[in-house]
Amino acid sequence: MLPLADVLSTLELTESGDGIFVAEQRDNPSHHIVGGHIAAQALMAASRTVDGRLPHSLHVYLLRAGDARYPVQMEVNKLRDGGSLSTRRVIGRQGDEVLLEALVSFSVPMDAADYQQDRPAVPDPETLPPVEEQLRAFADEAGGYWVRPQWIERRYIDPPPRLAIDLPEPPERTRMWWRPAAPVTDDPIINSCLLTYFSGTALLDTTVTMRRATQVTVFSALIDLAIWFHRPADLTDWVLSDQVSPSGINGRGLASATVYNRSGELACSATQEVYFGRARRD
Repeated sequence: MLPLADVLSTLELTESGDGIFVAEQRDNPSHHIVGGHIAAQALMAASRTVDGRLPHSLHVYLLRAGDARYPVQMEVNKLRDGGSLSTRRVIGRQGDEVLLEALVSFSVPMDAADYQQDRPAVPDPETLPPVEEQLRAFADEAGGYWVRPQWIERRYIDPPPRLAIDLPEPPERTRMWWRPAAPVTDDPIINSCLLTYFSGTALLDTTVTMRRATQVTVFSALIDLAIWFHRPADLTDWVLSDQVSPSGINGRGLASATVYNRSGELACSATQEVYFGRARRD
């Protein structure tokens, strides 16, 4: 997992032509590009071609894993600029291979009905231990995977996957408070990109828990991700993610999340599908 400074630096895309952006990667031992990370970069590329409008939805298909040793070229096509909505198609490539295709929709603010479902009643984050403390007994397992530094801080309300695997039954939900590990800008585009990265990675918790597994015991790959951005997330404070996996079938796990500000505002809704199986090249 990248530290926050590296996450933010990889969102600073370089424009190399009309609608063409270069997204630098950060290498890792497996040379694997994280699906949530490249989805966030696709959102940033689309946002660079729109003025005065903010993203309200993102739909991404991840087609190939990609190689984190090399940059990804993001090609943005302007499909529509209407009175209220703008739509962009993004194609992410490495060489001749397409890694992802995404559709991003942007909207203007307007006076309209404003409603949302209430935030669940859960314990405050200050009353919960950091995940590193929860998993201290497993610090030497999997090369320190469970207690490694991450770009977010997490405090679980329900057992995280490494603890849930030892329970008689998996918890029905995975709820956690989270926030960036260091202060971040209030730029709404950066905000949406960080929500995308978070959603594309944290939702895996719910599917592996239901499969009675963990992230280090099964191979997984993000297939697709859809996010609706409702209101800006307040990333200066803890944010609640309420996650559930309603289905697992044919080697795929579906998971959804609703993400709330601590004040109770619904920030975004996300759904993704993950493939579980053996790594292979087509």
